[in-house]
Amino acid sequence: MELIEADGLMDQAIECLERLNAGLTPDGYPPNAARSLQARYARVVKLGSFGEVLLADRVGDPAELARVGGTSMGRARKTLDTGRQVAKTPVLDEALRCGEVSFDQAAEIARTEAVAPGAAGILVDVARRSKFHVLKEEARKMRLEALLGPGLEKRQREARYFHHRVTDLGMIKFEGELEPHIGTPIVNRLEAEARRLAAAAKRQEPFDRYLADALPAILSDDGGGSGRTDMVVLVSYEVAERGWSHVADDEICKIPGVGPIDPEVARRIGCDAFLSGVFFDGTDLRQIKRWGRSIPASIRTALNLGDPPTFDGVKCVDCGNRFWIEVDHHLPHAAGGPISMKNSKHRCWRCHRRKTLADRRAGRLRRPLGQRAEGPRANANAPP
Repeated sequence: MELIEADGLMDQAIECLERLNAGLTPDGYPPNAARSLQARYARVVKLGSFGEVLLADRVGDPAELARVGGTSMGRARKTLDTGRQVAKTPVLDEALRCGEVSFDQAAEIARTEAVAPGAAGILVDVARRSKFHVLKEEARKMRLEALLGPGLEKRQREARYFHHRVTDLGMIKFEGELEPHIGTPIVNRLEAEARRLAAAAKRQEPFDRYLADALPAILSDDGGGSGRTDMVVLVSYEVAERGWSHVADDEICKIPGVGPIDPEVARRIGCDAFLSGVFFDGTDLRQIKRWGRSIPASIRTALNLGDPPTFDGVKCVDCGNRFWIEVDHHLPHAAGGPISMKNSKHRCWRCHRRKTLADRRAGRLRRPLGQRAEGPRANANAPP
């Protein structure tokens, strides 16, 4: 396209948006019309991102990009890096050019493509059909797998840090990164204590506030009230048999839901740990079925690994979230649903509550005619 033609089209687009903005008021549209117009604005932003990142390299100066865009230097550098990678990645170029992905999605995909060539095609498809946090997690997993190998432990150790500062409200704010085998037990302990506090308070506040209360509880002299801290490290038998030297293709050495760790780190953890054997054939982990409401330890252990053969930890089957995860009876126990691997699904608290309400409205919480609950009261330990 000729420069003069491009300038003319851009001026027309800007003029149209200026006229639209001049007459736009938040209460001037009913909800459905507002949603439709907001979606069009979002598409305009996506389409504009293509030109922004593609021309960034021609501008070259992050300071100039930050000034023109009214953004931070960090955002300007990300624009520059993303533009350079987009220019080398046809599938990402096409998706951003057509407005199928946003700038943030493109930046995440470009960052992954730089260390894991070929990942862009997969991630563009994820971006089209999933929420942004699902894309971020998949991209993070791909980057970790690309970096897995000799030197991973050294890189992770050199990346650790911890900062704290005082906010304007006089609060103490923490920020940091810990090695996976150090941070995972701490997070598990925090979440266990927060769940205990939330249950005691009948969940009157957002869960992150109970996490804040849990931190001083587990740091106190009595160690808080949540008991021991558990962490699962999943290692292919071949890795241990080989002498913990490396992880070959189709083998695993990872913390489910977190990512891969160095085999030597796994070996050191295994010297002071309970060992369990997990046998699976393809995606079939085991067949366990028992009637009752409580979940047996064997099933809970298997569930917490995630689905085979990747064993990538647990996340909500509805929204993909990994925060405040609960085990849900997909076919409600009140309707005769069994305690089994097949009938147990992980859902975050919000999605679990939403499904329970939907089951209740649909009448799915009634026990089938002629089937009795076990014991004098099957729901004696159920939360209100």
